[in-house]
Amino acid sequence: MVRPSGLLTRQEEPVPLKSICVTLSIREFVAGVAATLNYENEEKFPLETFFVFPMDEDSAVYSFEAMVDGKTIKAELKDKKKAHIIYESAISHRHQAFLLEEDKCSRDVFCCNVGNLQPGSKVALTLKYVQELPLEADGALRYVLPAVLNPRYRCSGSPEDSCLDLKTPIVPLDDLPYAFSMTATVSSQHGIETIQSNCPLSPIEYLGDKKTSAQISLADGHKFDRDVELLIYYREVHTPSVAVELGNPKNNPDGLMKDPSAMVCFYPNIPEVEPSAICGEFVFLMDCSGSMQCPISKQDKSQLRIEAAKETLILLLKSLPVNCYFNIYAFGSSFEAFFPNSVKYTQDTMEEALRRVKLMRADLGGTEILTPLQVIYREPSTPGHPLQLFVFTDGEVTDTFSIIKEVRNHRLRHR
Repeated sequence: MVRPSGLLTRQEEPVPLKSICVTLSIREFVAGVAATLNYENEEKFPLETFFVFPMDEDSAVYSFEAMVDGKTIKAELKDKKKAHIIYESAISHRHQAFLLEEDKCSRDVFCCNVGNLQPGSKVALTLKYVQELPLEADGALRYVLPAVLNPRYRCSGSPEDSCLDLKTPIVPLDDLPYAFSMTATVSSQHGIETIQSNCPLSPIEYLGDKKTSAQISLADGHKFDRDVELLIYYREVHTPSVAVELGNPKNNPDGLMKDPSAMVCFYPNIPEVEPSAICGEFVFLMDCSGSMQCPISKQDKSQLRIEAAKETLILLLKSLPVNCYFNIYAFGSSFEAFFPNSVKYTQDTMEEALRRVKLMRADLGGTEILTPLQVIYREPSTPGHPLQLFVFTDGEVTDTFSIIKEVRNHRLRHR
């Protein structure tokens, strides 16, 4: 289901967006983002509005404020229930109020109740957050600024009161009624090799003899029609570095940021190890009890548990390393092994196992896993091939304490 973002009304109508201004500061492996979005109520009546915006799940919001007709309101951290009571009381008295909270079903989407927006009122929403930047396989740091009006997706089973249910219209890119600007400062103690982007950039301005800092901005005419992505390559990315931030005791006498803090960046260059000739012994325990015949969920046409487990087992069988050993046990009130002992993984043994997996049915009665476990543990280990045991079950087992004890007793000889 498509679920977008932006400033919206209770009637799910968009409030006109006039401009977006983003200031980005990337220091070593951490990015600080300050984004200001300007809206205007062009209607002749007040609007109760909501602001929905996507973020990276590893981000942390530390400041949110709104300026309405020259009046600035800053967010304060409150207990969730208390915050709702304060907000609802302010709205009932037709006062300005804001409520920012994380979405119930998606940690990377936040919703802010902006409150009553009077006719002709202009509102500037400023959001500040920090995030750790992920590393690509080639050593580049990757930063992505999500287009705030991009669609979002959620599962059909999510709560109906999720902020992801809010809607926004599709606007032709040639007719985008707002301006967008982004400026960025990138700094590293060891120098910057290069910076790449999926969007046109103005000429990059490097500072310092060793290119320890760079100023970036998007080229004129950029329309915020897609995510803005930056790939940053440092010269000595594997060299440890330390960044110190001074505290602010005057403005934060009781807060976390009153004291100085230090950030240590450590990205070691670990050489790749040649793959080991030891492949391992893989034993799969498949639950074929009657309960595995039930659907995975209560939704119509939901897949049966046994069919889902078989699909996964087939995928694993086709992915085993060459020269390993494997076996499969089907269990319920009784159990049966595909092979008397673990066999070497070859084209023939794999095809034989796949044929028998496809014939599996949930027809073995109860869920008694202890006996086949004991049989597997009694079998001699294949020399040079560590044992790895995979269990497929819906969990409706009996005598769980004996099962856990049995596994614990053999924990040193298998995974």
